[in-house]
Amino acid sequence: MRLTERLPIPGRTIVSVFFVPCGGPARLWPGTWGGSGFFSGGTPIKSNRVTRVNRMIRIPRVLVVDEEGEQLGVLETREALAIAEERGLDLVEVAPTARPPVCRIMDYGKFKYEQSKKARKARQASHTVKVKTVQFRPKTDDHDYEFKKKHIVSFLEAGNKVKVVMRFRGREFSHIDLALVFLENLVDEIEEYGTPESRPQREGRQISFIMAPKKKKEV
Repeated sequence: MRLTERLPIPGRTIVSVFFVPCGGPARLWPGTWGGSGFFSGGTPIKSNRVTRVNRMIRIPRVLVVDEEGEQLGVLETREALAIAEERGLDLVEVAPTARPPVCRIMDYGKFKYEQSKKARKARQASHTVKVKTVQFRPKTDDHDYEFKKKHIVSFLEAGNKVKVVMRFRGREFSHIDLALVFLENLVDEIEEYGTPESRPQREGRQISFIMAPKKKKEV
């Protein structure tokens, strides 16, 4: 006859095991860890660590840091919790693997909100691409042209987009075909650093287009 018991394993889920009275090998219930994971020598099942707060902290003694960053020393957990409650704050386990674990007195709700806000700003910043503007005139001389071209290259190398603008005055607009040739030559000279996102667009008495930086090849 086979008996079934539930054995607690420290730090892990309770596992159901068959015991065979004749001394045969114990076998796992199907669907627990099966043929992989902890018992088979495979990859252990990973679990997301939950931050223990207030009465979730079960260890008897902890090193306590208060809301001002001052160490209060190693205290009984119930004493540390009483101090936090007296101050209207929470006791949060911040270093569970330390011996003894380190707990901090803080406003945990406010802390989580600030962390969430920082993470959101970091995500937004990582996706923000600035658009720089560089303006030319049909009669831009060689020195000014080279100076502005270097600026465009530096902006593209920094990962920014560049809005290239050709501005016209008076009758200059009647020579728009020459201006387009001018811009095409510019694009050819900086093609190593960026590519135009679209053809030049007319905006009042100017034409413009956006240059986007080329993605760097991974080495």
